[in-house]
Amino acid sequence: MSASSTAVASSRASVIVAMPAQAAGSDAATTGDLVAVLRDVSMLTRPRIAVMVLATVITAMWLTAGGSLDVGHLVWLLIGTMLVVASSSIANQVVERDTDKLMPRTAHRPIASGRMAVGTASGLAAFLLVAGVGLMTIASGWPAAAAALATWLLYVVVYTPMKKISPLNTAVGAVAGALPVAIGWLAADGPERLAGGDATGALSAAALATVLYLWQFPHFMAIAWIYRSQYGLAGLRMLTVDDPSGLRAAGQALAAALAMVPVSLVLSVPSGSIRLFLTAAIAAIVYCCATIRFALRRDDTSARGLLLTSLGVLLALLTASVVCGAPRSHQVSRATVFEQATAAHSTDLPRMQRIQKTHD
Repeated sequence: MSASSTAVASSRASVIVAMPAQAAGSDAATTGDLVAVLRDVSMLTRPRIAVMVLATVITAMWLTAGGSLDVGHLVWLLIGTMLVVASSSIANQVVERDTDKLMPRTAHRPIASGRMAVGTASGLAAFLLVAGVGLMTIASGWPAAAAALATWLLYVVVYTPMKKISPLNTAVGAVAGALPVAIGWLAADGPERLAGGDATGALSAAALATVLYLWQFPHFMAIAWIYRSQYGLAGLRMLTVDDPSGLRAAGQALAAALAMVPVSLVLSVPSGSIRLFLTAAIAAIVYCCATIRFALRRDDTSARGLLLTSLGVLLALLTASVVCGAPRSHQVSRATVFEQATAAHSTDLPRMQRIQKTHD
């Protein structure tokens, strides 16, 4: 074989060997791109916040309507709510893109890092908001959709810019965090039930909204303490930045945690559930203990412990409310229906016996 033939054969073999390697590299690149896109979507929409909001809406609806919920409408309502929450998260990152660049915990977000253009993000936020509000209007009527829109406006237009102006931003943000209760209450025909004399759903929803409002102070004060240096670099007026000692943040967190104890117990009043009463009491007391520990120590370890405790407490309260907290009026109404059916059957039995004897 000539030298040229050997060279050609060798080059062909190299090409054949290289082709699978190139294909494997292409597949790896495609997988990497997909993972990167999914990571960016997660950063933009913050699904953990969406899950918390959806859980709040479901809990509020259950406490208001009990087992009379329309599952079909509920699914579409939750999809619409999820779109609105995603829109608010994207809009928040559009507004805060300059400050996000200054903090290591947020500098890698798609908008702050420049991976997504501001115009594209703004358009996506607007589209998701319109689609979400529209779905909610179709599924549950305009009151629930209006509550979602009000939550979006309070979070994006008021709370987000306020973080540069005043430490009171936490109090305003806590209102936005509690408003999803109104979405659930309105979607479950809460006003109509209240006008009809059923106040149990309204009491449950009011207690849940108050619990969520108070719950956010220890939760966010812990976050503000952990990232206080980053917030300071970005020029955000968190309480831990204005008062580096942490005394004011600890005081607000402790006051809210203590106030949560009696309010949490009110959650059990409409249902009369001892299990919900005990769960709420234990959760609130544990939250107080974690907050007291943070107030006394004011270090990163106690702040992280308070942050984790806050998530567990919220999960326990929402779960117990759904499992044990159906208002007593709904339980009574179901029992009344059963008793009426039994009474009707008992009334009809002698008549049926007489008819049988006549035929005999």
